Amino acid sequence: MARINESYLKLAAGYLFPEIGRRVNEFVLANPDKRVIRMGIGDVTQPLTPTVIKAFHEGVEEMADAGTFKGYGPEQGYEFLRKAISEHAFKSRGIDIPADDIFISDGSKCDTGNIQEIFGNDNKIAICDPVYPVYADTTVMSGKTGKIQDNGYYEGIIYMPCTAENNFIPELPAETPDLIFLCYPNNPTGAVATKEELQKWVEYATEHKSIILFDAAYEAFIQDESIPRSIFEIEGAKNVAIEFRSLSKTAGFTGTRLAYTVIPAELMAYDESGKPVQVKKLWNRRHTTKFNGVSYPVQKAAAAIFTVEGKKEVEQTVNYYMENAHIMKESLKESGYTVFGGDNAPYIWVKTPAGMKSWDFFDKMLNEANVVGTPGSGFGPAGEGYFRFSAFANRQNVLEAMDRIRKLT
Repeated sequence: MARINESYLKLAAGYLFPEIGRRVNEFVLANPDKRVIRMGIGDVTQPLTPTVIKAFHEGVEEMADAGTFKGYGPEQGYEFLRKAISEHAFKSRGIDIPADDIFISDGSKCDTGNIQEIFGNDNKIAICDPVYPVYADTTVMSGKTGKIQDNGYYEGIIYMPCTAENNFIPELPAETPDLIFLCYPNNPTGAVATKEELQKWVEYATEHKSIILFDAAYEAFIQDESIPRSIFEIEGAKNVAIEFRSLSKTAGFTGTRLAYTVIPAELMAYDESGKPVQVKKLWNRRHTTKFNGVSYPVQKAAAAIFTVEGKKEVEQTVNYYMENAHIMKESLKESGYTVFGGDNAPYIWVKTPAGMKSWDFFDKMLNEANVVGTPGSGFGPAGEGYFRFSAFANRQNVLEAMDRIRKLT
């Protein structure tokens, strides 16, 4: 008799974004005359830049010639890309991350979910609330939790509330976790963590031999140069942290797929006898066993991002989205909403009016303004009463959406 992984039965409901899609599709079918503006899922709208496309085409042409054709590539990623990342994403900012500590993948969503495979199920996991739902859902799937409770929290997860009162930066937990998910710039609140705040977490992890799983998918959107773009800017972080980065939002690779994970050689976890084990070695074993690598043309296109022209083009794209965020934030404030985020991140975090529930506000936006956002409760119980708008939209749609919302108030 085939048995299922019963941890999947603990999951409270379907994944957040497919549920949004289902509700929107029902509305569109029932209202074919309405033009819906989608600002919910954080999918990009600007195309790949000319330098990236040129490299992409060159990579495809190489695959059409027997002399330059590539078969299976190195699972960890081609060295030319890992060296470019090492040099331009880290060493240029004074961070010594060698190419060998970088693992190329097809998405940070996959990596942040799969990373738990190399850690035992007796590890205690800490996550922020609200936060990207993959962290909690994959913790459940991995078998590290009990059932969901009436308050929306799973048994076995250490939740760290992030609220307006603490500026959406969690307090150090009283119960000691083994693995700590942090995401800054934050999805969904748009908050950022200062160097001093990250230093506290590094010191905490060092003291307790914990590991920080740091999701830096939105680091390129930081406008304030005093804000760290990498946890490895913090002294001691290479001993206690893994960092996840993505080209999805930074360079429009949501449909092209490329991300990378940094696991320093210095990082250790421990076996049951307390003996240190190099985490990088375990991830390399998992990566080479279960992943055949990102395609060569995609990696060649990704490397073009780190050229002089590529950097300029990506910066223009990032600035486009951040101008969207600025327009949205100011417009929503003028319409009377309490608004957070949008200064160093492409997300606007809005307090729903008059204590309205997040999904009720979603329905109001969809039915009355024909605008789609994301209900805050989908990111965790502490997100109830909030709503997320994404700046990854066409400028004209941003202006029209804000005008529609303004007319509701």
